[in-house]
Amino acid sequence: MSIAVDWSYALQGRLEGPACSGVDPEQMASRLNIEVNRGELPFLDLAHWSDLEIKLREISSSLRKFKHMLLLGIGGSALGPRALQKAFFPQQEQPGHNGPWLWIADNVCAYSMEAWLDKLPPEETLVLVISKSGGTIETVGQYLLVQKWMQQKLKDAWSNHFFFITDPDKGFLRQVARENNVRTLSVPQKLGGRYSVLSAVGLVPAEFLGLDVSKLMQGARDGTGFLGSGRTDPVELSRHPGFRLACWALELMRKEYTQLIFFVYLPLWAQFGQWFAQLWAESLGKKGLGSMPLPAVGVTDQHSLQQMFLDGPKDKGCLFLTGKELPRGPFFDQDPGEQWRYLQNKSLGDLLEAEAIGTMMALHENSVPLVHLELGRDDPYHAGKLIVLLESMTLFTGWMLDINPLDQPAVELGKRLAKAKLGAPGLEQEKQKLATFKASPDQRQEL
Repeated sequence: MSIAVDWSYALQGRLEGPACSGVDPEQMASRLNIEVNRGELPFLDLAHWSDLEIKLREISSSLRKFKHMLLLGIGGSALGPRALQKAFFPQQEQPGHNGPWLWIADNVCAYSMEAWLDKLPPEETLVLVISKSGGTIETVGQYLLVQKWMQQKLKDAWSNHFFFITDPDKGFLRQVARENNVRTLSVPQKLGGRYSVLSAVGLVPAEFLGLDVSKLMQGARDGTGFLGSGRTDPVELSRHPGFRLACWALELMRKEYTQLIFFVYLPLWAQFGQWFAQLWAESLGKKGLGSMPLPAVGVTDQHSLQQMFLDGPKDKGCLFLTGKELPRGPFFDQDPGEQWRYLQNKSLGDLLEAEAIGTMMALHENSVPLVHLELGRDDPYHAGKLIVLLESMTLFTGWMLDINPLDQPAVELGKRLAKAKLGAPGLEQEKQKLATFKASPDQRQEL
């Protein structure tokens, strides 16, 4: 079982030959080994898994005593869990489903919060609060509201219905956990949110839903292979698909391809596009560099975005994801009528496959550089492999651009300004900026 990476259509348009000029595999391998051995790259060495596997077994039965899990988290704390939920637990959105249910509160939305507090049965609900720092303002705000609701409904038993995933030693959530005996798991110190799906962040909700997390992690470990060993050889590295994809992405940027389409032709895996968008944008959008990720799902976006992909500005490359052994689904009638006779004895899966090939060919004929990723199966094992492939591609692309793909300095400014607007102590410079911003002349136009 594998992910086949097809380079047949990678060099189109302005891409003319092998990429990675100026990139030294020996230097890159040396940096990789140093950072792995320092514990800087836990999403590659996956050293946390052996301990986490034991803890997941210990809490599995207690998780499944609940019918509902309300996940409070944003960004990397929500996108990974949602991708796994949608890919492997679609029955929650299908008729007749009778639990378990995972609800993900990943935004500041009064309508959704009021609905959850009004309709969820508190005695059957576990609230999973995820914030690595323990102080993410949106998540803490949600927690304060839900904790009040739980305490009103369940009195002193409220803390039995909470589970925190946060920093092992510090932060608001860690303090609350200590004071109220709330169950917790930790996020590895060096593991950023957008790289955290294969930690407790993604695996606790996956375990609650009944996903085979061992297979997911086996795929991840097989996918990272020698990358997480701390002993990577430069020749091995230069052949790894993650490194080669980074070289291709670098060449796209050098040739002024400013957007990267992630086209998913596995409908249930559409949310992996949103997960990848955060991974790519937050890791690489620095110093005026990077490219804009564009999540797209086949066949839906053939009827919305593809006109721009094919006939708009020639500034896009494409990662094209398909699955090899998807279910065929129902078959069309033996005689669907003269107009549709070519569908006779064909299945819904045949239609999806034809649409994927048609779109790939159309992109190729319109000179869109394209790398085709084909999953051996659409199962947890291959999801684990895909996750680490895209994470390693992102890491190496950042290094090749000479930026840090593990931080997100620009995002912090908006967070500080929001806190200043709410009256948080300190932040005097941000409060002055807000005053200046609000003092701008009013140029609104009514419609």
